[in-house]
Amino acid sequence: MPTDSTPNPRDELKLRVMRVLEDNPQASQRQIASELGVSLGGVNFCLQALAEKGLIKMGNFARAEKKLGYIYILTPAGVTEKAKLTARFLKRKLHEYEILKAEIDQLQREIDSTG
Repeated sequence: MPTDSTPNPRDELKLRVMRVLEDNPQASQRQIASELGVSLGGVNFCLQALAEKGLIKMGNFARAEKKLGYIYILTPAGVTEKAKLTARFLKRKLHEYEILKAEIDQLQREIDSTG
């Protein structure tokens, strides 16, 4: 099982999907996949998993063209899970930033000492 410092691709995808849904609950799976640069099947799998865990509700609605679409709403449990995922993601990214900053500082010292 991944730790806070070990990225879990599924958790990252869950977070990214939940962020899109929070901004645009009527986004189609195809739109979500395109926006996130992932496969349509991956988005479908993620949405099904989020729904099974009770983190989102999926509901049908009719569009003007008489086609059925879906609306995806984060549940209270989904909002809580998104906050937890966001905190873990932020912690990991800050750690990555500190490592990168140290490397940049080291490279800058090497340039300064040779110049």
